[in-house]
Amino acid sequence: MDNTNTQLLDNKEFLPKLLKIMLPIAFQNLMLASVAAADALMLGGLQQNFMSAVSLATQIQFVQNMFVTSIVSVEGILGAQYWGKKDTVSLNKIFNISLKFSFLISLIFFLACMFMPRGLMIIFTNQEDLIEIGAGYLRIAGWSYLLTGISQCYLGMMKVSDHPGKTALISSCTVVVNIVLNAVCIFGLFGVPAMGAAGAAMATLISRIFELVWSVACSYKKDYIYPKLKYFFCRYGLLLWDFIKVLGPLIGAFLFWGVGFTSYNAFMGHLGEDATAANSVAAVVRDLTCCFCNGLCTAAGIVIGNELGAGNLAKGKLYGDTILKIGLIASGIISVIMLILTPIITHCVKLTAGASSLLTGMMLINSVYMYGRSLNTITINGIFDCGGDTMFDMYSLAACMWGLAVPLALLGTFVFHWPVLVVYACTCIDEVGKIPWVLHHYKKYKWVQDLTR
Repeated sequence: MDNTNTQLLDNKEFLPKLLKIMLPIAFQNLMLASVAAADALMLGGLQQNFMSAVSLATQIQFVQNMFVTSIVSVEGILGAQYWGKKDTVSLNKIFNISLKFSFLISLIFFLACMFMPRGLMIIFTNQEDLIEIGAGYLRIAGWSYLLTGISQCYLGMMKVSDHPGKTALISSCTVVVNIVLNAVCIFGLFGVPAMGAAGAAMATLISRIFELVWSVACSYKKDYIYPKLKYFFCRYGLLLWDFIKVLGPLIGAFLFWGVGFTSYNAFMGHLGEDATAANSVAAVVRDLTCCFCNGLCTAAGIVIGNELGAGNLAKGKLYGDTILKIGLIASGIISVIMLILTPIITHCVKLTAGASSLLTGMMLINSVYMYGRSLNTITINGIFDCGGDTMFDMYSLAACMWGLAVPLALLGTFVFHWPVLVVYACTCIDEVGKIPWVLHHYKKYKWVQDLTR
């Protein structure tokens, strides 16, 4: 490392700023993932089918989140650069653009859950009892999907405008409310009738109302960004074009990834109730262990994006090199954590003997898979995207997920009738296989770009 690079990195600014953003967001992600864990434990404690049906039903929100997350990601990519440039007018316009797109997507998914919940469930399973439970869940939870897209735009803007701690506080309190209400509504505490899976949906709806109200109220405080009405109806010109130009590849990538993951769950749903139950638990554990890498991914995007937007391209490049090294180490730690959790999880969750055996195998496969997923998330969604290099994610998913993993899992499920764990391993092959491609693309430094005007 030359003297210039040493000065850029040793200015006692990089690590404190990275940790200031990363730790609250990692904690926020952990709290959000814990809701799914609480649902699985509480519903699984009543009946395995409750847990399986809700796990499949929430795949609808998972797909919705692919759209919303892509919109909020563009808000973060452009927002971080304009915040680094100190251009709050453009930042407010970006906020309003995000709200418009996100509300439209949320409305579509809300209407689908209200008017065709059984049709949505049939996509994921052919078990009539699971379809019936899941459809009842969606009729209630669909209302929360209408609110989620809006609140995520508010929380996303807080992250890029130096308030990651507040987003963590709001999300964490929302999670606590959700978990408490889960217990009350699922089991029927304090005089409330026991509602089972429908209770989990009701708890989600109430907690989302709480989250949205707090987020909107908080945005009007001093030093926060709130969506000014005059920018909601104005012409955005080239800024809207910049938003769409970054959004297009991101939506493609998120849809490839989201629909691919939803397909994986559908394959498990057609392999029997034990496979569905084991996959439900494995997915929750996987999401919990992803929290650290997701926090580092978001922090990387903001820290590097601030420097790129301010015109400090050399500094942004060096920050990227350092974060990649951190990512290589962090991914290994996450894989080890997955191995350590395997006997603990299989002991704590109440499953049939067949489902418990499948869960053990899935956890071992995940210990390898999580290295690739963690490293790729940090590099692609954190470093590449922050500089507008969003096409690579779509290309890599098209090749590795849809060209390899999905076809193998599809054939294994419906044509060759492979064992459950072999099909499950096929669904995990893509993230590990594309690591060399990701590292090769990183060295091209196409992501070192100032996107502001």
